[in-house]
Amino acid sequence: MTDQYLTTVLDEAERVAEHHEQVAQSSDNPNHEYLRYAVLRLLEDEADETSVEIPQIDGLTVGYGEDKAMCESWDDDVEWWETVPPQAECTRFRMFYPDKHEAVPRVIVDVMAALGAWRVWTGSAAACGSYDHRERREVHYLWPEGHPVEEVLHERLSGPAEAVAPDGGRTGDVRDRLVVDENPKSQDDLEPRTKRAVAEAMDVSLLSKGGRYEVQSASGNRYEVDVIDKSCTCPDWQQRSPEGGCKHLRRVDHEIKQGRVPRPDGRLPAPSN
Repeated sequence: MTDQYLTTVLDEAERVAEHHEQVAQSSDNPNHEYLRYAVLRLLEDEADETSVEIPQIDGLTVGYGEDKAMCESWDDDVEWWETVPPQAECTRFRMFYPDKHEAVPRVIVDVMAALGAWRVWTGSAAACGSYDHRERREVHYLWPEGHPVEEVLHERLSGPAEAVAPDGGRTGDVRDRLVVDENPKSQDDLEPRTKRAVAEAMDVSLLSKGGRYEVQSASGNRYEVDVIDKSCTCPDWQQRSPEGGCKHLRRVDHEIKQGRVPRPDGRLPAPSN
């Protein structure tokens, strides 16, 4: 699904560049502007056409801005930057959705995963600006300028010939790729919990510096993982404490190593080239 959503985001960003180029008039990085406006249009159901169906959430609104500038304009008592400090040259997306959704809507998770953004905060929304956010929740994602997705969009807009990467994908392709050895049976040989950890749909976010993460499973259940203490609140860990960790511990470890979530010290992973 990540591949399909990435294609959809890129398709919409191309349409933004063609029909809404004014969004990048004052920007030194137009591709970044096209992409983040494309995300807004897709999630707020403003896109004219999409290559895959984007589930729509009534009442979903999207806001974004440069993270460090946003921090400087807010009061010091806002808790958003306690987990991950304000980042320069990095967009903070704020998605607001009705609080009847106990978990972050899947469409937000999938679109932001395709973009390569990291979830850094979620909680009850507060009334702010001209919007009334009572009975709503919000989730925040960080997305750095210079992310490889921008280069993919640049290639689409400029139209160079596609090169083939050593692993068989396109050069600059930012789709998720599992790191496996040269043995084609290596994935089949994985321990069952590791297989599930890698294959199942889970959403991982940093709860606090010091290695505490939240894992939301496909069923909607949420578990707290501590990678320093190597513990999890799930029944498997609480009742069995399997060697190597439960699937949630293993998934968090995998996401950290793949650079998809902030590190335990709260620092963002460096964008891959």
